[in-house]
Amino acid sequence: MEMWTEIRKQVLTQGVSKRQVLADTGIHWKTLEKILAHSEPPGYRRKKERRKPKIGPYLERIREIIKEDKDVPRKQRHTAKRIFDRLLEEGYQGGYSGVKSAVREIKQRRQEVFVPLAHPPGEAQVDFGFALARMMGVLMKVAFFVMVLPSSDAFFVQAFPRECTEVYWEAHRRAFEYFGAVPTRISYDNSCILVRRILATGKQRLTEALLKLQSHYLFDHHFCNLGRGNEKGVVEGIVKFARRNFMVPVPEVRSFAELNERLAQACRDDLARRVRGKPSVKGELLKEDQAAMRPLPDAPFTACRQLSTVASSLSLVRFDRNDYSVPVRCAHHPVVVKGYVDRVEICCRDAVVARHDRLWKKEDVRFDPVHYLALLERKPGALDHARPLAGWDLPECFGVLRRRLEAEADGAGTREYIRVLRLLEKYPLMALARAVGRGLDCGALTRDAIAQFLIPQEDWRQTTFSLDGHQHLRRVQVATADISSYQSLLSQGGVR
Repeated sequence: MEMWTEIRKQVLTQGVSKRQVLADTGIHWKTLEKILAHSEPPGYRRKKERRKPKIGPYLERIREIIKEDKDVPRKQRHTAKRIFDRLLEEGYQGGYSGVKSAVREIKQRRQEVFVPLAHPPGEAQVDFGFALARMMGVLMKVAFFVMVLPSSDAFFVQAFPRECTEVYWEAHRRAFEYFGAVPTRISYDNSCILVRRILATGKQRLTEALLKLQSHYLFDHHFCNLGRGNEKGVVEGIVKFARRNFMVPVPEVRSFAELNERLAQACRDDLARRVRGKPSVKGELLKEDQAAMRPLPDAPFTACRQLSTVASSLSLVRFDRNDYSVPVRCAHHPVVVKGYVDRVEICCRDAVVARHDRLWKKEDVRFDPVHYLALLERKPGALDHARPLAGWDLPECFGVLRRRLEAEADGAGTREYIRVLRLLEKYPLMALARAVGRGLDCGALTRDAIAQFLIPQEDWRQTTFSLDGHQHLRRVQVATADISSYQSLLSQGGVR
């Protein structure tokens, strides 16, 4: 470079002749012309493409194979080695390196180039990712929801058992409450939960699930073109970031509530980070996003999916491929099931008759033993064989009560024991256990006697005295009391 610079200075500024420079340096005159034409060495430049006598006739064939691979799953596409093997069968005489270089060059030319997109404040992008978590010692696959505001790069992450309608609803509700506002526009993939059908015009026909969510929060939607995840590239990157930073090592938690609290705290901590190219930390930029967003509605969104069905003869209701029990009085009756992310509520005649923790497996059953006690009172022989009562862990005092009742009254004792258990329809288990313990201490074993020890006490106005099992008492005659004698004692001062 020093020689290059000195020659240019001599000829162009000092007036030294080209002939003199050629004589002093011994360079070729074409080299001198190149030095004077360029301020720095232009490098080697080929005037025409080098001939490729061996691979040249097969370049079009290679392009054809690579083009056909676009319609094949990625793991079944041709490698350079496989293309080389096929070309040998077709008469190719060259080596593998020539094929490898040609494949690399063709693929490089076919790689797509994207336009950088602008992200105004107040807009959001949504996507789901998947990762492993250890829940109560069991390794399971979880779906995690991500909503990001590209302008500030602030994001919110929550984990759920799987991706479904009520999970979308609940995840949006939590995200909006986390940001304290509603984005003006949200970009999505073409998920079947949100899009019912893609029309020939390219527009989407939305599902009722998304329409309900939009009607409540009043945000606009945007769907990416099929196979164009780059249109929401910010959230695609955050999904990878969250998996690598929040899910490594595999989190060990007791419940989804604990895992989601960890994720929410990680999102809050991340607000103190400054992203490359941003003027300040995320927390400061988030204020600009919030100023451009819509306020939260006055009433929160009810994130539950409702289903109308009929309770079966087994007093079970099916929802999302699982069965849940209801009181036997609801069997064969129409019911409404409300499925939340964490629970299932079942309503019959405008009243909630059953609540269960949500099941996320398939073909599973959730029983509440109390729901079947009314039926068992009529069929006490099924007490030891009833599936809803299998594994029901009751305090020890209940076993003592049953043995004493059955020892005194045999079959009637079993029915009386079930009547005691039916107090669980109104009172919590521990309160009834304390009452049973007091009844055992003083020999009060019947249902009506044990109910005396419950606080608040049993309402006896609807209680009817029954002689069932005590037929000998029907011959007992109780005379009407004469209170005149008592009145005379009062007048004489005999009673104090």
